[in-house]
Amino acid sequence: MTSEREPGVAVTADGPYLVSGPVRITRKAVVRSAAGEALVWASPRELPPAPERADGAVRLCRCGRSASKPYCDDSHRRTGFDGTEAAEPAGPYDEHAVSLGGTGIEVRDYPRLCVGAGFCENHAANVWDMTARTADSVVREVAMGMVERCPSGRLTYRLAADAPDNEPDLPVEVAAVADGPLWLTGRVPVRLTDGRELEVRNRVALCRCGASRNKPLCDGSHARVGFRDGDPEE
Repeated sequence: MTSEREPGVAVTADGPYLVSGPVRITRKAVVRSAAGEALVWASPRELPPAPERADGAVRLCRCGRSASKPYCDDSHRRTGFDGTEAAEPAGPYDEHAVSLGGTGIEVRDYPRLCVGAGFCENHAANVWDMTARTADSVVREVAMGMVERCPSGRLTYRLAADAPDNEPDLPVEVAAVADGPLWLTGRVPVRLTDGRELEVRNRVALCRCGASRNKPLCDGSHARVGFRDGDPEE
């Protein structure tokens, strides 16, 4: 995008997201093991640019029905999409996150933000069990990596109870995750239809299947409804 405006995402009433400012739009997929376990994020792939509106914004689909995903093609109008928001406004994470403890690290968890990406567990371990064993620096390192790959920021960690969250260095970007949410990174503000903003965070997962019960945030419903975005290269 070439607009010189500050980065931002606006949720429109029963319509698309409007992405403004220098926010790169990409495609990302999860690399999985033979057993289906989430391992890492594949390198992002640039998407062809979409036509910008007169105000420089790009429209991204959130009803899940566009034939031009991740871009909007006005399918929300034809299908009567109900995009009513249910997510809480500014500041929910510190108010609701539960501390899982740890040694040399404090892991926190806000389950309502879960999108089911699966980076937090595999056949050998999961973050919740590992936290009690983080006196072992190898275990601590693995737990940190799992938390940092969580796209929604459900899981965070800090190096001391009074320290800020230790966040990965992520680009100002919105990535269409294969058959999943829009992954917004780099502390881009999200404005709701009533003018309030969600808490500005480094990692936010936005619904694009249209079925989330926590709109505009993803709640993993894309798996429940079998959402497919039909990317011909995957």
